[in-house]
Amino acid sequence: MSEIDSLSNQALADIEAASTPEALEALRVGLLGKSGSITAQLKALGALPADQRKAAGEAINRARDAIAGALSTRKVALDDAVLDAQLASQTVDVTLPGRDATRGGVHPISRTLERIADIFGRLGYELADGPEIEDDWHNFEALNFPPHHPARAMHDTFYFGDGRLLRTHTSGVQVRYMGEHAPPLRMIAAGKVYRSDSDQTHSPMFHQVEGLLVDEHATFADLKGTLSEFVRAFFERDFEMRFRPSYFPFVEPGAEVDIAWQQADGSTRWLEVLGCGMVHPNVLRAVGIDPERYTGFAFGLGVERFAMLRYGVDDLRAFFDNDVRFLRQFA
Repeated sequence: MSEIDSLSNQALADIEAASTPEALEALRVGLLGKSGSITAQLKALGALPADQRKAAGEAINRARDAIAGALSTRKVALDDAVLDAQLASQTVDVTLPGRDATRGGVHPISRTLERIADIFGRLGYELADGPEIEDDWHNFEALNFPPHHPARAMHDTFYFGDGRLLRTHTSGVQVRYMGEHAPPLRMIAAGKVYRSDSDQTHSPMFHQVEGLLVDEHATFADLKGTLSEFVRAFFERDFEMRFRPSYFPFVEPGAEVDIAWQQADGSTRWLEVLGCGMVHPNVLRAVGIDPERYTGFAFGLGVERFAMLRYGVDDLRAFFDNDVRFLRQFA
């Protein structure tokens, strides 16, 4: 027992005198390691007479616990001392430039949406929003799509069991806006739309921007001038443009807008970029606007289409694959 007490007292004194973390670790190994002196005392218990083992074991365990506690306390003190010395000897030059960090960037689709909204905002158009889960009346019927109308086949729609659907266009926002605002009005609706379609140039989810103007004297000439200025402002260059007659249930007459796009080889080809037309009288009646007094025009465009043209992207899927190599180009 006296040997254990002597060993414990000497160990505690050595721990207190340890001046570096390395010296303290050497003491720990020499005392509590597999070949340490305290461990050796525990292994020797079996050689003692049976009536002495309990008292000797308790004494060894007390010594081991005291040594372990002293090692832990001293380690904290030595670590703090090392840190204090490091802080005292090292300084930070706040005038040095910071380390360069990889920065994220706005997604090209978000960039395109912001650009479109900014251009039309400067033309006096208000940005409006609406639900992505829509009812049949706002998405189809109020837009001159009566039940079983063949034009509904143009939209491969995702339906819910209760008859609601994922909106196939943002035109439902226009319907809601006209129901809540009296003419004259001008607005754009931007957001996600959904159709059952997927390939190199189509996605089941994509983004659309649709615009609407209703006034007493809105004409097709106003529509043409508005879209011509928008296309020039978006691409920052002049284009030869053409308006081709086309059919959309919610406008009459309707047209598709093409621009003369110069190819990489220097040739030019016509690209369809917009759909538009004069708001159908049935749509105005559905929202309580007198078509005898007011006229209006509407237009719609695919955001991904404009982003692909502006940034030279040839595969729509690149916008949704989240490939860091692709996205870094827009940081």
